[in-house]
Order: sequence, then structure tokens, then C-alpha cells
Amino acid sequence: MNLIIFTRYPTPVKVKTRLIPAVGSEGAALFHRQMTINAVDQSRKVLNYLPVTIAVHFDGDNYRQMSDWLGTDLVYHSQGTGDVGERMARSFATACQHNSAVVLMGTDCPELTTDMIAQAFDLLQSARDLVLGAAVDGGYYLIGMREYHPELFVNIDWSTDRVLQQTVAIANRLNLALGYLPTLTDIDRPADIPILTQMRLESKISIVIPALNEAATIAQILAEIHSLPNLEIILVDGGSSDDTVKIATELGVRVLSSSKGRAHQMNVGAKAATGEILLFLHADTFLPSGFDRMVRSTVRPSLGGQGGRETGGLGDWEPGGRGELKIVPIAGAFTLKIDDSMPSLRWIESMVAWRSKWQQMPYGDQAIFLTAETFRSVGGFVEMPIMEDFELIKRLQRLGRIEILTAPVLTSARRWLQRGVWQTTLINQAIIIGYSIGISPTQLATWYRCR
Repeated sequence: MNLIIFTRYPTPVKVKTRLIPAVGSEGAALFHRQMTINAVDQSRKVLNYLPVTIAVHFDGDNYRQMSDWLGTDLVYHSQGTGDVGERMARSFATACQHNSAVVLMGTDCPELTTDMIAQAFDLLQSARDLVLGAAVDGGYYLIGMREYHPELFVNIDWSTDRVLQQTVAIANRLNLALGYLPTLTDIDRPADIPILTQMRLESKISIVIPALNEAATIAQILAEIHSLPNLEIILVDGGSSDDTVKIATELGVRVLSSSKGRAHQMNVGAKAATGEILLFLHADTFLPSGFDRMVRSTVRPSLGGQGGRETGGLGDWEPGGRGELKIVPIAGAFTLKIDDSMPSLRWIESMVAWRSKWQQMPYGDQAIFLTAETFRSVGGFVEMPIMEDFELIKRLQRLGRIEILTAPVLTSARRWLQRGVWQTTLINQAIIIGYSIGISPTQLATWYRCR
């Protein structure tokens, strides 16, 4: 079986030209890049279900440029010359000689999922001669067949709303058994752009909670968030001896077990997460009402996952109005509020707010969030016994801006109350200085816990 992806390199002015009046040539190229990465990412996931060869058929002849962009694990072929029908016909003529089922898809339909691609192959294997994914504009975003039928690419009014109708008429004359995928929207015109924004606003959030003996607070924290839509909660337990696991399980939260260590626990949770956005939440911290909306509107997953070898697929730019590109934060966190009325804690909150805003340095108790692809690109948390959040933020700062939301998380005051506000603050600053001058995290963790 062969899956062909039809695309071209995202060179400004040469791709998505009908979008240029709305977002400019750079913005149009960015849209094309993200949609192609999305198509490739969804295609790669088909390999989890079917023995498919993925081939990228591209416009032009710069094979090195394409493989550097999308990855060397794919097969690359030039589309050759001619109109789109002639180029698709050429691709099918070659592929059908060696495969029992061939599916060709474009990259302009970000709603196309892995399941739909797999469904196309299933239909071909269940006695369908031809499979079509109908587009709202009258064309099709996917076509698949078991045997090559050149007639399907002749006398078609390409780039019009008659493409699908004419293709179906030819298929009927050939007595081909037809199968259909869901009707989806191609992104071709400025009016289609809101679909991309909506997809980002509906991104799934995975909340990862490292926990160890947190029965006193975990029930209330989970109860406030576990029923929200398009959100998953993963509690990673580090060996609790209280009812932490029991409480989380009874609330229907996904519970994983790992060895103790906050960084390791968060990496375990992130690896298991299925959301496009990751939010790392301490088990004694409450998120603000509406946090999910704020998170989705702050960081924007690019339309594709890891994007092959391309490191620019981090979603840090998106088209703005009048052809401009606006910066999207690489990560975010919330303002800190401490759950106690002591006046000295208000001073701590002010200092944290200053540090977060002006130094771009939020800490883990502020519920750091970022896209899953960004998290993977920087290698996740360094598994160290202390300062893992500090180290992650330092790496993220090299990639872009970190947004500090004005809405506060509410975190427990227990560590300040146990040691005293000023002693806790001095210890924290000493640990930061020690880490900055090269003292090992293991030694720092020993000092921190002994104080």
C-alpha cells in the first residue's frame, strides 16, 4: 500500500497565493508549511495501523530541500510537469504498478485525521474501486484506487467547484464501486482561515500532576477540573503511602506510577499525554476558573506535530492582519497567589510577579504550560532532584517569549509556614545562586531538605 502526499516547498509567493491578500506572502507560506507538516504527521501515524509506504510527491526537483524539511524517513518524488490532473495521473500510474491500494492526499485540509486516512485504505480493501474525500468547495482532498484509471484525470475542470461532480460521473461510467470519506473544508481562501484558528482554540490540554502523599488537597484540586471538556488529567504518583492514588482513581483520573522525583514524574506523564498542550500542575495548587480558555488562547500548537527535522514548527509565529506575522508565546504560566493572609506573603507574591514579568522566569508552582511539540523539542525536563523548572524555563527563553497570565493560581502556603517566610525565601535564593555557580543539583537538594 502506498500513501502519496502532494505538496510543494513553502516558498513565499509560490504557495497559497489566494491567501496572500489577507495574510501576505509570508503568512500564506506559513499556513502552507504548517498544513503540510500536519498532513505528514497524520500520515506517519498511519504506520501504527497499516504497512504503508509514505511518499511525498512535490512540485520541483530539489530532493535535498524537501528531505531536510520533512525528514529522511519518507520517500520523495518530483511531480513532473503539467496541470494537477496530469501530475496526479503520473503518480498513480507509477504507484499502482507496485501496490494493491494507492491513496493520494493534498495538504490543504487540516481536518483530515489519521483515522480518515486509514479508513480510505480500509474501503479499498473492502471491494471499493475508488475512494474520494469530498471537499466543501466542490473538489476533493483525497483520492484512492486499487487499479489505475487514467480516465479519472481527463476532461476535469481543475480548480473549480465541478471537480468532484465530474470525477464521480466518470467513475459511474466506468462502473467503479465508490467509497466516500467525510466532507471537509480545504484552506484555499481568506474566508477559510477561521477554521485554523478554531482548531487551535479546540486543542486538547493534558494536565500532568506529579504527586507524593497529597491526599489532603488532591481531591479538591481534581474535583474542580476533571470534568472539563477536551482535557485529560494524568496524575503520576511517586509512591504515595496515603490515599492519593485511591482518590484520583475514584474521580476517574488517569493514574501512572513511577519512581519518586518531580522531574521524572512529569516526564513520564508528558510521554503518556495525548494533548497538543501540556500543563504541569503541582498537587497543592489550584488553577483559576477559565484556565483552559486562557491556555488555549496563549500558546498555539502548530498544525503539525514534530514536523520532521524542522525546528521551526514550534508555533511561535502566526499570520496576523495585513500580511504581518505576530509573535505567539513559546510557553506560559500564571501569576502566583499564596493561600494564606500573612502580609509577608503578599511581598513574596509581588517579588514573584516582578521576577516572572521582567525576567521571564516563572517557577513550577505557577503551572507552566506549553505545546507538547515544544516540550519534546527542548528534551523535556532534565531529570535532576531540584531546579528542574528553572532549567526548563532557561531553555525555553532561548526560543521565545514566556507569557505570564494575570489570572492567579492559588498555591499552598505550607512550605513558607513550615520554615518561616524569610528563611524559606533566603534558602530559595541560596539554592538559585548555588546552581548558577555550578554546585550540583544533588548537593543542592541535600542542603535544601536539611534546612
